[in-house]
Amino acid sequence: MNIKRYISAFFAAAVVFCASAQGDTTPGLVWSALHALDYEVFAGVNIGGTSPIPLPAEIRSIDSYNPNLNLQLGAKATKWLGKDKKWGIGLGIIFESKGMKTKATVKNYGMEIIQEGSRLKGNWTGRVQTRYSSSLLTLPLTANYKINSRLKVSAGPYIGIAMNSNFDGYVYDGYLRENDPTGNKVSFEGDSRAAYDFSDDIRAFQWGAQAGVSWLAFRHLSVNANLTWGCNGIFKSSFKTITFTMYPIYLNLGFGYAF
Repeated sequence: MNIKRYISAFFAAAVVFCASAQGDTTPGLVWSALHALDYEVFAGVNIGGTSPIPLPAEIRSIDSYNPNLNLQLGAKATKWLGKDKKWGIGLGIIFESKGMKTKATVKNYGMEIIQEGSRLKGNWTGRVQTRYSSSLLTLPLTANYKINSRLKVSAGPYIGIAMNSNFDGYVYDGYLRENDPTGNKVSFEGDSRAAYDFSDDIRAFQWGAQAGVSWLAFRHLSVNANLTWGCNGIFKSSFKTITFTMYPIYLNLGFGYAF
């Protein structure tokens, strides 16, 4: 099942749950309120990409960037602590997609291209188009603090499980030096291009940190913003073609329904 089906099923369940909550308060919500528990379902979009930090010398310029439409849908439970209930611990479950499309000009960029059914590995100088997309199940654990009755902030770690990922593209208007920067030169000019595909080298387990802010605009409706920063790269440690670490960095903007 792909991410769109997960999100559709989750959204349908959330709509039913929200609709039922519009009536009289259920015994479950009463019990939760007595135990300082609250719940939220939320949706949003992820804007960002995967990038080395800082940009290495091999990447001479970013010529274009498309963030794609990356959707997020999730739910979160928070347990508030102490008499004043200013601090709380939150645990969530999120179905989301992350991705981007870029064009860049590079020099001596690690590359393995596919040409006429065979693979050539070496250092690429020229232009490259990259497409990255990933469907993830993400589990965030956050510390929450209420600044006032409407505004709260949160921060903490997350783990992500990649269910389906792609990292591919093509190179053009340049040349490949086989094996090392002084190797045999293979040129691509005019409309000539060569594809590459590193999808099988993307790691399944990711982890990182996130920080966010939530504003309760109405009684139940909140507006949310969260920044997530991957602490391990998207590629497996055994992958050596790209010589620098690619970190997933995304800003999520959305809204939530609080119970």
